[in-house]
Amino acid sequence: MPGTVVVGAQWGDEGKGKVVDLLAERSDVVARFQGGNNAGHTIVTGDQVYRLHVVPSGILYPDTLCVVGNGTVVDPGGLCEEIDELDARGVDLSGLRLSGNAHLIMPYHVMLDGAAEMRLGRFSIGTTRRGIGPCYQDKAARVGIRAQDLLDPKILVRKLEVALEAKNEILDRLFGLPRLDPEVVAEQQLAHAERLRPFIADTALLLDTALRDGKQVLFEGAQGTMLDIDHGTYPFVTSSNPIAGAACTGSGVGPTLIDRVLGVSKAYVTRVGEGPFPTELDDEDGRRMLERGNEFGTTTGRQRRCGWLDLVALRYAVRLSGVTEIALTKLDVLSGFKQVKVCEAYETREGERLVEFPYHQTVFHGCRPLYRSLSGWDDDISGCRRLADLPAAAREYVETISGAVDVPITLIGTGQGRHEVIDEVELSAARRA
Repeated sequence: MPGTVVVGAQWGDEGKGKVVDLLAERSDVVARFQGGNNAGHTIVTGDQVYRLHVVPSGILYPDTLCVVGNGTVVDPGGLCEEIDELDARGVDLSGLRLSGNAHLIMPYHVMLDGAAEMRLGRFSIGTTRRGIGPCYQDKAARVGIRAQDLLDPKILVRKLEVALEAKNEILDRLFGLPRLDPEVVAEQQLAHAERLRPFIADTALLLDTALRDGKQVLFEGAQGTMLDIDHGTYPFVTSSNPIAGAACTGSGVGPTLIDRVLGVSKAYVTRVGEGPFPTELDDEDGRRMLERGNEFGTTTGRQRRCGWLDLVALRYAVRLSGVTEIALTKLDVLSGFKQVKVCEAYETREGERLVEFPYHQTVFHGCRPLYRSLSGWDDDISGCRRLADLPAAAREYVETISGAVDVPITLIGTGQGRHEVIDEVELSAARRA
């Protein structure tokens, strides 16, 4: 079956947007299956930079159907702004579709998110305060507002009355914030309804039909494995499941329709927000990664924490998503380092060596990285288009990573531009066949 899932294999910000953009050129459909506008994908094509937040990365290809699946949460105003900005830049939006079952981020979700983070103080999780978590909470509590509710004003008002009955008590009594009027909130949301109406559809049926017709369908995740709400570094995680299994529940297709999982990993590691990060560097090497990699969030602009590649965490991500191939991005950022390191194991406080990711958070918080050092390289690799073009030390680095996780690396990012890659995905697929 021609279903491919692209997942982040670290703490997000791995360069999934660029990878999806490359694969979208060969795909008929691109579907976003989880997360919200707390994550962004940056695509550079020529001298143009596109920063996408909810709209799938395949939108730059006019013949590609782009689906925002039921597993996403959507800020109606934010999506309208994103659509309007793309429209103003001449991007064809006729192929965009929004699941009627996608839950909507309401103003009270944003208010509650920000207030809760402030209340936690130094124990804050480090959310983007965009209402993502509270929206997913309401989805689980069955008091959420869905995209299809925008099409029926009476239902929208009634649902807002039910939701705000409890929310207003929390806003007022717990946080000292103003109560919201359901009628006013409904009026605000209905202002976006006409803009979004043409895009709302039964996207699960569209995806199933495309797959059964033999079309190439690409499932795009946001964030990364280590931020998964079940399997990540809880509680410093996102509110959804960014692993490959969520592509099915978040888009409405069966698992037998997916046959390939591409895990995206930087050649080093970054993390935004709070939480443990064993290989984090607070030195010149870390600052160099930050500056050369332009490590600032697409959506939030927040500075990312940087560190050496963590093979223990990468093996964990490969296992959780059943990764069949890896796309290694930003290898060019490591050019000029005299030495490059990879964390091949952890050492616990008690001196135990771990090669598998520990399940207990207390153990993980106390782990220190055990590194393997490899030779660096000075060459500018942005012009490399074949593995053989890379300096010997860079090739050794790539082969070390692939061997450590026992998964082929089929795509390597050698620069910021759209086509600054070594792309062996098709060759790898042909070998498997």
